[in-house]
This record gives sequence, structure tokens and C-alpha cells, in this order.
Amino acid sequence: MQQPIAIFDSGVGGLTVAKEVMRQLPREKIIYFGDTARAPYGPRSLEEVKEFTEQIVNYLMTFQPKMIVIACNTATAAALEHISAQVSIPVIGVIHPGSRAAISATKTGFIGVIGTLGTINSGAYSAALKQLSPFVQVYSQACPDFVPLVERGVFLDQEAYEVAQQVLAPVRSYPIDCLILGCTHYPFLTEAIQAAVGPDVKLINSAEETAREISTILYNKGKLALTEDLPVHEFFCSGTAEIFQQIARQWLGEQIKLTPVLWQVSRMM
Repeated sequence: MQQPIAIFDSGVGGLTVAKEVMRQLPREKIIYFGDTARAPYGPRSLEEVKEFTEQIVNYLMTFQPKMIVIACNTATAAALEHISAQVSIPVIGVIHPGSRAAISATKTGFIGVIGTLGTINSGAYSAALKQLSPFVQVYSQACPDFVPLVERGVFLDQEAYEVAQQVLAPVRSYPIDCLILGCTHYPFLTEAIQAAVGPDVKLINSAEETAREISTILYNKGKLALTEDLPVHEFFCSGTAEIFQQIARQWLGEQIKLTPVLWQVSRMM
């Protein structure tokens, strides 16, 4: 039996990572979980997000994955180190891949970061960027209005452009040449965000770099899938299936196999 890659997020945002993994590693089977019933994670405490992450990982481990991808910046900040110590398979997040991509892209060393309240308040991106290069200047801003737009499926509507213009007004005054989309939901809003910050600011989507890291780790461990048959991916969500399926179909460009999961919130690991 082919061991899958398990990917999870607070909702549909991690589909941006799943799509890039499907593009770069088409032979790999993906098990995806979106915790849509409890999204967004950004306003929640890091301790609460850590508990949710433990519960999801406990569930995903029943599928015997070969790797876990925390495709949620808030959950990465809250629980990456903790989860890595709890399981025997590789666990990666999206903050360090996104930071590496920004360091590679910037010409001036002035880097912007937008994310949820939880991610920005954790300081995880500033720490990761400074670890890679002590000379960069980091400008951070929380954008709590963005995730609800995406979860409602209105990321291409005029409302998204209007909200982006309003929320990102302070960012236009930053002397940055690149902007990290520090939430995996935000690539859904790429057009609205680019319009708001202007064409001279390069947007950094961590999904591409994350998929490259997945490929490198699996190759080094001799765990890349070798089957000639294309895998059937499985998707799970804890909230309303209809909205998730609609957004996933629009983003991935295909029908998906989706199973709603109902559970009681509890600490399981």
C-alpha cells in the first residue's frame, strides 16, 4: 500500500500547498484535512491551536502517512516543534520554506509579512527571516479579515478587492520589495492583494518552496512514490462539505473525494 503525504490546515487554505504538491509530485497520494468547523485559527490562542493540531495529527496518523505537512502558518507557529517530537515521521511547516523564498527573492532586504493575528503575534516569521539573514528588515501586519473571505468562497469577488485595498493601506507605505503571504489562505486572494500593494512588490507564496522541501526530504529518505498509477487523493473536513467541495473544485480544477468528519474536541495525544 502506498503511504500518503498527510496535509492539514484550519480550512481550505492548505489546498494551495496540496495543489503545488500535486503539480511537483504527481505520483504522491495526499490525505488532506481541513478543520473548517473551527476556522479561523488566527484569533485563537496558540495553546488552543496546539490542542487542535494534536487532535488532527492523531487522526491523520491512522492513515499511516510517511510525512505530515502543517499547511497552516498559525498551527506551524504553535505546534511544529511539539508535533515533531511526538511522531516518528518527518513533520514540516510552511514558515521556514516561505522565509527562504523571500530571502532568495528580495533585492533590498526589506521584506513584508502579512498573516493571521496568531502568526504575526508569534513573531515566527521575523525570527525565521533573521535566522536566515540578520540584515533583513521585516515589516509585519495582521490581516484577520482575509481568511473569512476565502472560507466563504468570495476571494475573486469585488468585495475581496475592496477589503484588500482597505486592510493593506498601511503596507503601501512600507519600503518593501517582496511580501510574504504568511497564511496559506492568502494565495486565493493573490489578484486582490497584488492590486492593493502594486506591481513592484513581489508576492511570496510558500507553497512552491514547501513542495520542494517535501520532495527533497522524501528523496533523501528513499520514500518517493514509484508507482506508475496516478493516486486517488482523499479530502476530509470538519465543517460544511458543500462549501469546501466547491472551493476545492474551483482551486484544484477537478472533482475531489471528500468525507466530512465529525468529532468531539478533545486532547488526544
